[in-house]
Amino acid sequence: MPQKKLSRWAILPIFALLLAGLSGCTTQELSRGFLPGVTGVTNHTERIVQLWNGSWIVLYIVGIIAWGLMFWAIIVYRRRKGDREIPPQLRYNMPIETLFTVVPFILVVGFFVQTTVDMNAIEKKVDSDYRIEAIGKQWSWDFNYTNNNVYETGIQLQGDDKEADLPTLYLPVNKTIEIDLVSRDVIHSFWVIDFLYKKDVFPGFVNKMYFTPQVIGEYKGKCAELCGEFHSMMLFNVKVVSQEDYDAQMEKLAQMGNTGQLSANPDDPNFNRNNNLPGDDPENRD
Repeated sequence: MPQKKLSRWAILPIFALLLAGLSGCTTQELSRGFLPGVTGVTNHTERIVQLWNGSWIVLYIVGIIAWGLMFWAIIVYRRRKGDREIPPQLRYNMPIETLFTVVPFILVVGFFVQTTVDMNAIEKKVDSDYRIEAIGKQWSWDFNYTNNNVYETGIQLQGDDKEADLPTLYLPVNKTIEIDLVSRDVIHSFWVIDFLYKKDVFPGFVNKMYFTPQVIGEYKGKCAELCGEFHSMMLFNVKVVSQEDYDAQMEKLAQMGNTGQLSANPDDPNFNRNNNLPGDDPENRD
């Protein structure tokens, strides 16, 4: 291949690196594979990041080899000026066909095994310091703090200027948390974005999550399962705070009269639908 053409091919990776740099990608974003959040938000996030990045590295290696072989065949066996004959027709190349069968099989098994190992670690039942019941409802969330016998009940987003009205889940930093997930009506999905993990919320069935929040801060949560008309407004906030701030919030809820536990029974007529719909004069819906 002429030197001029080789230099053109060499420019491509340089151009790709420049494009990534000009797009504003930081070192941290690249190291996390562009996943949201910061390092070590929970005790599980780095395991998830490693699985994500490792999968992409393997896939890029396979892709580079495949693309390299493809372009090599295109260039080396291209039709040249003056060619008039049909090239030799080949088939039943057993080494290549074996390669195309074995490599995908190894990849699928490898991804399956590593995913299973990580899922078992994330889903492993542990002794928790605090148990919280998160109840999904159309279209918001209720939180029962069972250790403190208090609760918070929420309504869905009423507008862009009313995010402060969203329910807020308080979590003490560096404490093991068990969250029991249940729905009063339809299937929802509990997702704290920066925690890099979500789980479906079913009526009449309790799903569980175990994790330890490790970084104090405020995080966004939402329902990740299409659940009806105001699904996009089924948002909540999460605050990971110090033990002192957590205790103060529990005391505040008690002083507000939010003592006891809200029912998670989907057949309870008092909780069958969140009637606080968006608008100045929301209509009640049964």
